[in-house]
Amino acid sequence: MKRIERRRKLHCCLAIVMLMLCPLGGCAKKIPHFLAPEYEKRGVRLIAILPVANQSNNAEAAALFRDKVLEAVYFRGYPKIPPKTIDEKLSPFFSDYRRPTPDAVPPRQVGDLLGVDAVLYVTLKECDTSFLLLYASTGVTATFDLRSAKTNESIWSVKHSLTERNFEITRDRLRMKSCQVFEPVMEEIIAKAVETLPLGPDA
Repeated sequence: MKRIERRRKLHCCLAIVMLMLCPLGGCAKKIPHFLAPEYEKRGVRLIAILPVANQSNNAEAAALFRDKVLEAVYFRGYPKIPPKTIDEKLSPFFSDYRRPTPDAVPPRQVGDLLGVDAVLYVTLKECDTSFLLLYASTGVTATFDLRSAKTNESIWSVKHSLTERNFEITRDRLRMKSCQVFEPVMEEIIAKAVETLPLGPDA
């Protein structure tokens, strides 16, 4: 009887602990981000995703990153606007179009030219690998800033970083392995970031 009673107490304790941890786990899923009050009342449907401002040493990463952001935003319920359409309409008006910022390529002007509700500025701050003997560290850091095309204000923003570490028995194998991790790390960063963006009207 004593053993049964102890087991019951233990099960009760475990159940209480799990109930206490569940809310914490739910809160921990989403990364820190900013969201403007009453976002859902702002009528954001069409989002123009501008070229990724690349501050990293990886020259080819920006285009791939933009395509993946476009897909992620689309699956949150926002219609796709082809990058080619955006580029053709905006590039004649802005000299810094390939490295856009809200100051250099103002959201209101983008909204007037494209008829969108918001403009997404993405910056790839880091997308590099450092090597030390047979050890490699691949880091990717990106920021996302969604601006209203009516007011220019930021209505959603987030910054996220990930680091992937690898060891190998030869330098060549290490380089190959490091190249292979870039895309999965990008995808994870984008997934975590866009998860904090409220669902769009087509979700």
